[in-house]
Amino acid sequence: MQYKKINNLLGWLCFAIASISYIMTLEPSVSFWDCGEFISCAYRLQVAHQPGYPVFAMLGKAFSLLSMGNNEKVPFFTNMGSALASGATIMLLFWTITALAKKLLAYKESEDADQSKFYMIMGAGLVGALAFAYTDTFWFSAVETIVFAWSSFCTALVFWAILKWDAHADEPGADKWIIFIAYVIGLSIGIHLLNLLTIPALALVYYLRRTQKINLKSSLLAILAGIVILVFIQYGIRNYTVVGAAYFDLFFVNTLGFGFGSGAAVFLILLITVLVGGIYYSIKYKKPMLNLAFLCCTFIYLGYSSFAYIPIRATANTNLDNAHPDNAFTLNSYLNREQYGETPLLYGPYFDAKPIDQTEGGNIYRKGKTKYEVAGKKTNTVYDHTTILPRMYSSDGQDPQFYKEWLRIPDGQAPTFADNIKFMFSWQIYQMYWRYFLWNFAGRYNDADGQASMAGIDGNWTTGIFDGGRHLPKSVIGGDVRNPLAGVTYTPLFALPLIIGLFGLIFHFNQRKEDALVVTLLWFFTGIAIVLYVNQPSIQPRERDYSYVGSFYAFSIWIGLGVICIADLLRRKINAKTAAFTATGICLLAGPVVLAKQEWKDHDRSTKLTPHDMAYDYLISCPPNAILFTYGDNDTYSLWYDQEVEGIRPDVRIVNLSLFSADWNIKQMTRKMNDADALPITMPFEKYEDGVRDVIYFDDRKIPGFTELSEVFDFITSDNPATMVQYQNGESANYLPTKNFKITINKDEVIKNGVVPDSDRSKLTDTLKFKYTSNYVMKGNLGMLDVLAHNHWKRPICFTVTVGPENLIGLQPYLYREGFVFHLIPFTPDTANRDQMGKTNAMVMYNNVMNKFKWGNFKTAKYLDHESTNMFYPVLLETFLDLTNDLITQKRPDLAVKVLEKCQQVLPDINPYIDVNVRKLYLADAAYKLNDVVVGNKFTEDIDDYLTDQLDFNYYQLQNNGDDLNPRDINIGVQLIGALTEFTKGAHQTALYNKLNAQYKDYQTKFASVLSRQQ
Repeated sequence: MQYKKINNLLGWLCFAIASISYIMTLEPSVSFWDCGEFISCAYRLQVAHQPGYPVFAMLGKAFSLLSMGNNEKVPFFTNMGSALASGATIMLLFWTITALAKKLLAYKESEDADQSKFYMIMGAGLVGALAFAYTDTFWFSAVETIVFAWSSFCTALVFWAILKWDAHADEPGADKWIIFIAYVIGLSIGIHLLNLLTIPALALVYYLRRTQKINLKSSLLAILAGIVILVFIQYGIRNYTVVGAAYFDLFFVNTLGFGFGSGAAVFLILLITVLVGGIYYSIKYKKPMLNLAFLCCTFIYLGYSSFAYIPIRATANTNLDNAHPDNAFTLNSYLNREQYGETPLLYGPYFDAKPIDQTEGGNIYRKGKTKYEVAGKKTNTVYDHTTILPRMYSSDGQDPQFYKEWLRIPDGQAPTFADNIKFMFSWQIYQMYWRYFLWNFAGRYNDADGQASMAGIDGNWTTGIFDGGRHLPKSVIGGDVRNPLAGVTYTPLFALPLIIGLFGLIFHFNQRKEDALVVTLLWFFTGIAIVLYVNQPSIQPRERDYSYVGSFYAFSIWIGLGVICIADLLRRKINAKTAAFTATGICLLAGPVVLAKQEWKDHDRSTKLTPHDMAYDYLISCPPNAILFTYGDNDTYSLWYDQEVEGIRPDVRIVNLSLFSADWNIKQMTRKMNDADALPITMPFEKYEDGVRDVIYFDDRKIPGFTELSEVFDFITSDNPATMVQYQNGESANYLPTKNFKITINKDEVIKNGVVPDSDRSKLTDTLKFKYTSNYVMKGNLGMLDVLAHNHWKRPICFTVTVGPENLIGLQPYLYREGFVFHLIPFTPDTANRDQMGKTNAMVMYNNVMNKFKWGNFKTAKYLDHESTNMFYPVLLETFLDLTNDLITQKRPDLAVKVLEKCQQVLPDINPYIDVNVRKLYLADAAYKLNDVVVGNKFTEDIDDYLTDQLDFNYYQLQNNGDDLNPRDINIGVQLIGALTEFTKGAHQTALYNKLNAQYKDYQTKFASVLSRQQ
């Protein structure tokens, strides 16, 4: 039996199976979240968001070249890069499991070797590797352009490499594997920092192999040494190398008068000299451990040198150039993600803490024209209510309220250390780790966001074993045959992978504690340790399961070893060879087969185009040469992809308001990008650079009436001391004297620039008046006011429809929907209109929606992800609703009917959450008003089917499990059925009315106690 040959062949077989599965289910274009930015930055070698991903960008560029000039295929091939990296991860996992299984069974490669052990080893590798291949979290990242696929590959590579070293440690030259690991770790920093978390486990493997007498104390010291090495690489190499270069540069530029970068270059030369000198010294004086240490540091630096990409490309002023890190100080801030703020780890305030003192820290430097300048000073705040290990520390937004609701802390009661620890275990560790762990190995109900609730079904885990008697709604289990997308994410795994893994874990610890401890360290540091380090404050913008994929990888090793455990149990009844084959067969069915069958439907993105087409519709909604203000990641990254890679609407200038608050972003907006001219920003950089006008506070000077915006802007950007207020500390700063702004309208100018046709002249107002909605002006607000004051209607100003009201700064009366954007038009406001955000420029919007929009295969896609259904789908419904209502108001029923028919044609009937039915309700009402009873009845029946399904489930909960009741959904559901009753009665749909009326009365009776509490 040729162990090595079979082991290699089966490893490559795992690679082939996994890679083919991922390529078959690959997203054909851009995905939501960071993928659009990553593809754009890879394709054009640009600078992505902090902390930078240079190796990932270069790998993406290599795969993008496979598109052979067809830019629409670029994301397919960068996605394929993730698929192949993920397939390679599965291959390495196979070899990792077989290596550990070989040690576990003490298998020797010889002719008289026990063949049953060989079969158990190979069976373990197949089961563990292929089970992980089809886990939810890993598969999600394997089919899109995201760093976590390549990061997992690096994790698998270094862990496999340390086992290769372990197997050959007594042979000459074996330490080449340690140096190889060091190089991969250095490279992996340019993909994601998660790979560093393998180091404690690697250190333990080294200790166990090199130490003769193993005991608890020395084992703990070895683990501690691994943590020290991790800290040294994370802070000493990754961080303080750049800090050292920055302060060398400061000295050479500001003191010696050299040019920018000279001191950094000298620092790097000295660093190289130290490394080379250390290697030479260790060789000359025959110090092998010192030699290994210097070689490892050198190879880590060689891998880490990929970050030279960041300042090089920033200096090239690429279109996407996040933070513009073209010098060592900015690069240090960029690498440390200072833009996102600091998180207290070991000591800090509670969320209700009040600042009682503030001390100055070190200088904050910025790059000036010829020298580094002081932009300000870091501040250290002292609070009155602090704790060790702060977990409930955030006072931002709704965070304090979330803490109180989660722990049921009464208003006015201060949180205690017990509350702090309870929050850590109940929310951070259970809700934001163990729930994800169980998704992957036990099963899950649906892809709803479940961060805020441990009870109920939305976003929760399930085995599926006890669900049969729970009367789950059809929207969860997929019982609605009319709707193929309903319940697509209900994924019961019957806890079979979990059970096999637990068998493997127990068996591993019983038989080989040292190796089991190594796997445990890998699991802990890539899972729970991340939870403790990241210290998430409260609800996240999205579920964060992808962060913990390394720990799921580690557990899959035990799934593989579970085969050996089960074979060991079976061999007591049957012969060893039969036991090996039987255990492998059982575990293949219970692990990889169950996972693949249950998870496939949730990961087959091969027909989904919603992110690409959503971005297309945003761009196509804009008039020519528009300025488009966006906000969130999903409002921006896909748009960047459409522009930067496919060249769609390069005339539109995209302004992300969450980035527009930074001086570097405002400065970038003052130059041309693609076919879009610079923004009409009149401020010189010196007026808004870092440390200058970071915030301008409102100080009401009781100015009567409305003040011309250009005058207000000139006042708040003036350097004249007379325009400033002096504070108690002696500093002077600009202030905002009024919130009442106006822009005088030149109607000829508006019409000449094509904002509206001449036929709409009578609708134009003489003065656009609005009230600024905030008590301070941030840099982004300042930039927007500059644009509004000095654009003179030369370029259309638009906002995506998902931009929040706080970012519209009071312009709502003048914003009209033209598809997926609001267009700023100086029409005389309709003050009687209660829904200012529902107004449309109807005929322009009709042309966009009916003739230009793409629909992302929404009706026919095999699978729609959470963002498609929860974010994009409600926007589409609202788009059709607003357009239909305005066409009815403008007495164009013929066009309104066509819009409703289009809605039925392109949108599926899905219900991601109950509030969506409010929009459907009004669409039904519009159809009845248009005498289109076929469409009206279709909407009504669809809504009723969903609501009765939900209400019946809640009635079961009311009778059997009152704690899991959803009073809000009950209240909305009953109200909506009541409204449908009225609509069908008015439309003379007698049969439907009688059915709905009977339901309405029935549910009022059933939920009388709940409804009375809601009133």
